[in-house]
Amino acid sequence: MKVITQVTRDEWRFWHRTKLATTILVIGTLLTIISAIVNTIEIEHAAHEREHLQQTSEAQFLEQPDRHPHRMVHYGHYVFRTPSPLSIIEPGVDAFTGTSIFLEGHRQNSAMFSDQRQASGMTRFSSLTPSFLLQVLVPLFIILIGYASVTREKEAGTLHIIITQGANLWHLLLGKYFALVSSGLLMLLPLVIAAIWATFTGESLLVTSSFVIGYVLYILVWSGIVLTVSALSNKNGASFATLVGLWIVFCILIPRIGSSSAAAIAPSLGKLEADFAVVEELRKLGDGHDAADPAFEQLKKNLLKKYNVDKVEDLPINFRGTVAQYSEAKLTKVLNKFAEQRMQEELSQAKIARQFGWLTPTSAIRSFSMIIAGTSLETHHRFLREAEDLRFDFVQSLNKVHQDNLNYQADMNRHKDDKAARVNADNWQVLSSFSFEPDTPKTRLSRSILYGFQLIFWAALVCFSLRFAVRRIS
Repeated sequence: MKVITQVTRDEWRFWHRTKLATTILVIGTLLTIISAIVNTIEIEHAAHEREHLQQTSEAQFLEQPDRHPHRMVHYGHYVFRTPSPLSIIEPGVDAFTGTSIFLEGHRQNSAMFSDQRQASGMTRFSSLTPSFLLQVLVPLFIILIGYASVTREKEAGTLHIIITQGANLWHLLLGKYFALVSSGLLMLLPLVIAAIWATFTGESLLVTSSFVIGYVLYILVWSGIVLTVSALSNKNGASFATLVGLWIVFCILIPRIGSSSAAAIAPSLGKLEADFAVVEELRKLGDGHDAADPAFEQLKKNLLKKYNVDKVEDLPINFRGTVAQYSEAKLTKVLNKFAEQRMQEELSQAKIARQFGWLTPTSAIRSFSMIIAGTSLETHHRFLREAEDLRFDFVQSLNKVHQDNLNYQADMNRHKDDKAARVNADNWQVLSSFSFEPDTPKTRLSRSILYGFQLIFWAALVCFSLRFAVRRIS
C-alpha cells in the first residue's frame, strides 16, 4: 500500500510541475462549481415561481363570479410541475417536455414552456448543466490529464527500469489509477455538495447517496479506460488519439445512435397523423354542446323512462348537463386511449435507447441519473396522468352542477336572459389542489437497478482490461 500511495503522490507532483493537468483540474472544478451554483439558483427560482403560479391559478378559478357552469369548463385551469430536489444537478427530460398544462373541457392539451422547444438550435449547446459536465466533459478532462500516465514512462524508458528493479506492476498501475480517480472525484465534489443540499431540501438520503455512488462509479470507469489505453499504447500521441476517439464514440456517437435506433425500432405516429386519428374517433361520439344530437337519443330515452316523463322539459334534472357529463366521459375515454398509446410509444423508445448503456457508460449514467433524480420520462408521464385526473374531475363536477343546479328552461333561454342561466360562485369549490411530487425513493431505486448494473458491468470490463494490459506489459 505504501508503494501505491507513493506512486499516487508522484503522479500528482508531475501534474503540478507540468501545469497542464493543474490548469485542467482548476477549469473542470470551476466549471462544475459554477454550473451547480447557477443551476441551483435557477431551479430554486423555478420551484418558487411555479408554486406561486399554482396558487394564483387556483385562487383565480375560485374567485370567478356567478356564471354558466359550462363557461367555467372552458375557463379552465393551469397546473405546474415543480422540479425535484435533484434536478439542480440532473434536469433530465424537463427541458424538453414542458412544465405546465392548461386544463379545459373536451380536450387534453400538451405540456408547455419547455426551454429547449422554445430555444434556437445553438441555445441547446449552451446549457451546461452539472449532469452534462459530469457525463460528457469530465471524462474528456480525465483523458487530458491521464492519457500519458503510462506511455510517458515507456517513452522515457523508466517503466522497464522500474519492472527490472522488482517493482510490482500492479502497484504502479493502481497508484496511477488512484491519482486519476482522485482528480475525477475533485471535479465531482460540487455534485456531492449539491446532493447534500438536495437532502436538506427534502430528498431522501438513500436516493442522494445512490445518485452520488452512480457518478463515482462513472469516474472509476473512465479513469480505468484512460489508464488501460495508456498502458496498451507505446506513444503519447497514439494514446491521446485513441482516447479522444473513444470519447467521441462513447459520449457523442453511440448515445445519438441509440436515440435514432429507438425511433426506428419503435416508430410512433407524427403529431398531425395522431391528431387526425383522434378527430376521426371523436366524430363518432356526437357533439356534447348539442343535446339534440342523434348520438344522445338513446340517453334521452333512458332518462325519460327512468323518471317516467314524456319530454326532457319535465325531467327533474337539466338534460343538457347530463349530456355534457355523458359526452365528456366518452370523449375522455377516447383521449386517454390515444394518450396512453403515445406514452407507451415514447417509453418503448426510451427503454430501447437505454439499452445502449451496455455499449457506452455515458448512456448508462444518463439513464441512472435521470431515473434517480426523478426527472425521467416515467415521471413526466405520471404528471400528465395526474393532471388529466384533475381535469376530468373538475370538468365533470361542473357538468354535475350544470345538471343539478341549473334549470333546463333557463339554460335553453340563456341567450335571451343570461343572468337566469348562471349559478352561484360557491359551486366553483369543486377544484382540488394540485401538488406534484417525485416518485417515491423505492420506485426510483427499483427502476434504476438495471442501469446501475450497466455501470457495474463497465467497471468489471475495465478491471478485465487492466488485467489484460498488465499481462501485455509484463
